[in-house]
Amino acid sequence: MRYFLELRYNGAAYCGWQRQPDMPTVQQTLERALTTLLREPVEVTGAGRTDTGVNAAYYVAHFDCTTPVEDPAQLVYKLNFLLPGDIAVGSMTPVAEDAHARFHAREREYRYFIGPSKNPFTRHLTWQYYVPLDVGRMNEAAAMLTEYDDFTSFAKLNSNNKTNICCVRQAVWTIDGHGTMCFTIRADRFLRNMVRSIVGTLVDVGRGRYTPEEFRAIVESRDLSRSSAGAPAQGLFLSDVRYPPEIFEPQCYTKFKLL
Repeated sequence: MRYFLELRYNGAAYCGWQRQPDMPTVQQTLERALTTLLREPVEVTGAGRTDTGVNAAYYVAHFDCTTPVEDPAQLVYKLNFLLPGDIAVGSMTPVAEDAHARFHAREREYRYFIGPSKNPFTRHLTWQYYVPLDVGRMNEAAAMLTEYDDFTSFAKLNSNNKTNICCVRQAVWTIDGHGTMCFTIRADRFLRNMVRSIVGTLVDVGRGRYTPEEFRAIVESRDLSRSSAGAPAQGLFLSDVRYPPEIFEPQCYTKFKLL
């Protein structure tokens, strides 16, 4: 029997989502709790990888078990009791045997937060950056991302990607009433470290190091050495994963909240 889990996690204490030897990851923490509750070995497949320190305000994973779970809601309750405080499961939904959390995902969304001043309550959730930024120039540059499909300039080396082709459907900066900047980017897929590299380069546009047209040249160059250093991990959140309705419809966590 296959189930989809909806969950969220703070990635500060983990070396990313994917299971690694001798390092704490979200995947192996979740697998350990499920194995304890279901009393059989459980392997969990996630919607995608998140890097060390990166958060997920919304994440989907699937797992199989030999016997159907009589009360999924009760299992979610017990699962949350076993899991550490930085991982929370919201729902458990039976799905078709061939439903796949990664391969059936059609769109993913990331958000990156930049705080304009020192704030002890959000320092682990934002990049606190004190240099004034021109959001108009940053949005002019960000809009160019939807015109391209090859993001080699923002792809981490030696990542074993079969292709660096992505379809970016939205890329925009917004500012809330407290001055916190949020970069939202939606695409069919993302490369390892891609969003953080894009954010770091767009911040350099905002502070005047690059013009928007120079940003375009960086994208077109397909040269990683021309992009800026990646933004810090703690400001990045996977915020949405979308599936065809016949595969899976969200049960919870449909609204993003930073705090």
